[in-house]
Amino acid sequence: MIQTFKMAFRDLNRNRRRTFFSALAVGVGLALLMLMASVINGEMGGAIEQAINLQSGHIQVRAATYDENRNSLKWEDLVENPDQVASQIGALPPVQAATPRLFASGFLATGNDSAGVRIYGIDPASAANNPYRNGMLSGQFLTPDDSAGLLIGQPAAVRLHLKVGDDVSLSINTANGSVDEQTFTIRGIFSTGTYGFDNGTVLMPLAKAQAITQTQNHASTIFVLLKNTADTGSVMTALNLSGNLKALTFTDMNPLVVEWEAMAKSYIALFYIIILAISASVIINTLIMSVYERTREIGILSAIGMRSGRIMSLFLAESSLLAVGGVVLGWILGTAGIALFNINGFYVGNMGINGILISNTIYAKPVMADMTNLSIATFIVTLLAGLYPAIMASRMEPIAALRAEK
Repeated sequence: MIQTFKMAFRDLNRNRRRTFFSALAVGVGLALLMLMASVINGEMGGAIEQAINLQSGHIQVRAATYDENRNSLKWEDLVENPDQVASQIGALPPVQAATPRLFASGFLATGNDSAGVRIYGIDPASAANNPYRNGMLSGQFLTPDDSAGLLIGQPAAVRLHLKVGDDVSLSINTANGSVDEQTFTIRGIFSTGTYGFDNGTVLMPLAKAQAITQTQNHASTIFVLLKNTADTGSVMTALNLSGNLKALTFTDMNPLVVEWEAMAKSYIALFYIIILAISASVIINTLIMSVYERTREIGILSAIGMRSGRIMSLFLAESSLLAVGGVVLGWILGTAGIALFNINGFYVGNMGINGILISNTIYAKPVMADMTNLSIATFIVTLLAGLYPAIMASRMEPIAALRAEK
């Protein structure tokens, strides 16, 4: 076996340029696969992470009749005594934060500009609000007793020509079906790096949101963040909810993200096959050319007693060496490409997909298991690509091969 690989290495070394570019083709193919897989992981992982941190949490506890599409403010559709419920949930060891939130629809107006917004009534002290707190661009974060201030996302602030300290008129739906209008002051402008969320969201203290919507001591949901996403199932089991409450996981609340992830993986698998097929065709072409160039040599080897199986193993050894070289080059190029991609990421800006929160900038997220599996797949495909030339060489008739022109 060692002798076979020595001969294979010597044969590949005859035409170093062709050998290098053949291995490079395999390496570039693997590098593209690694980069594509990392970008998809980064994009999908980012979308799920953004959805969890900004709007769904890992778990939400709601009234059984609550309809999030309508932002219902009827008392029977809301969670009663939300602080008490949140405190009970927050006592569970896997829970990082459990906080009441109230959602309402409103209309923001200033001068000649106006826009529909979704109001988030939040407890400013909760750790669940860190994405907003850490994303403050100007001004200051809310305090629980602020009855006249609100925060607005940067895209909406730019669109409505607002800055910190400006007064705005906010019309908001109430529990009895009427509309209340009050004047608020912009306390701060935030950015979560997600245009779809920042463009239409206004934050105000929960107590003020309850007062203006006439939903005192009620909340739309209990927003629950966990220390580890893997604990979602166990926390769902541990929840002891009354009959009029229900719990939903982040997968229940983000079905479009889950479906999109499955669809993206299906399409990316097709690209994998195309890239691997191109790499395999390069190897097949390289080895077939090698067979034709060495026809007389193969005839001599057969004439002196080398069996067809040994000739076949010689060409398979060559394809395996090309595969190893290609995989090594692929890892070098792939890791370099991923690192380069992550320096500034890929800016997508306002990528408007309804129901999916996508960060303004996408970064590659390499997963070792994916990279290893892709490397193994590339090696196997390259090895199989050498099977046809190997069989072709092993079936040559010695006499016909010896008569072949140089």
